[in-house]
Amino acid sequence: MGKVAIVTDSTGFIPQDIVKQYHISVAPQILIWGEETFQDGIDIQPTEFYQRLSNSTVIPTTAQVTIVSFQEIFTSLLDQDYDILAILVSNELSGTIDSAIQARELVGNGKIEIIDSRTISMALGFQVIETAKAAANGASLEECIALVESMKENVGIIFAVDTLKFLHRGGRIGGGSRFLGTALKIKPILEVANGRIEAVERVRTRKKSWIRMIEIVEERTNGQSPIYLAALHANAKLDAEQLVSLVSNRINSNETVISDLSPIVGTHVGPGTIGLAYLYGI
Repeated sequence: MGKVAIVTDSTGFIPQDIVKQYHISVAPQILIWGEETFQDGIDIQPTEFYQRLSNSTVIPTTAQVTIVSFQEIFTSLLDQDYDILAILVSNELSGTIDSAIQARELVGNGKIEIIDSRTISMALGFQVIETAKAAANGASLEECIALVESMKENVGIIFAVDTLKFLHRGGRIGGGSRFLGTALKIKPILEVANGRIEAVERVRTRKKSWIRMIEIVEERTNGQSPIYLAALHANAKLDAEQLVSLVSNRINSNETVISDLSPIVGTHVGPGTIGLAYLYGI
C-alpha cells in the first residue's frame, strides 16, 4: 500500500500551519492585475490584495492554476513514491480540474486521482484537511477517495455579499442572478450548491444576514457531531470575529476558525463578504 499525498488549489486558503503539518501541496490560482501577474497566496496575500483593490482603478481578473504548476507538483510527489489525490475547486466555478487532468496526462506514469470537491474556500479546505489527516494515519488512496466522497453531502458554505456586482462581472453569479437589481440595503445570502453559486434568500441588514446564516447552518448540521466551522471574510476580520461570537452561542462546534477569503475568491465576491463554511457528522 503506497503513501498518499494530498494536492489542492489556493481557493481553499487553508491555514499555513495545517498545510505544513499534513504536507498538503497547494497549487496557486492566478491573479491578473493590469500588466502584472500574481500567484494566489504566494506573490499576493489578502491584506495586500484588499488594500490595493480599494485604491485601484484597474479591476483584477483571474485565471485557473497553470498546467505547469500541477505538472511540477505531480512530478515531485511521484519522484518521492507517493500516490496522489488532488481535491480541487468546483469545476462549475473554475477550469482548474482541466489543468490538473492535462498535467496528469503529461506526467504519464503514477497513481494520480482527481476529485471535484463541488465547492470552494474552507468547504473545500475541510475536505482536504480531513483527507490529509487520514493519509497521514496510513489510509490508502482508495480509502482517501471514499472519505472525500462521504464528506460531500456533509459540507457546505453560506455567505452574504455587500453587492452582487463582483459575482455578476466575473460570470460566477449562477442562480444568484435573480437577486440582481434589488434594493441596495437588501443583503443577498448565497451558497455553493451542486458546485454552483445559488441564491438562498434576502434579508434587510448586514447583521440580520449573519443571524440567518447561523440559523441555516444550525438547521443543516442539526446537532450532529463533530461539527467544524470556519468564519470567512473578505477584508472584514472584525465582522468575522463577531460572527464567531454569535455562532458559538448557537452551535456547539468542535472547532471554529477564522479564515480569509483568498485574493482569487475575493476578486469574485468583493470586499465585505462574510460567510460560514461547515463540515459535520464525519
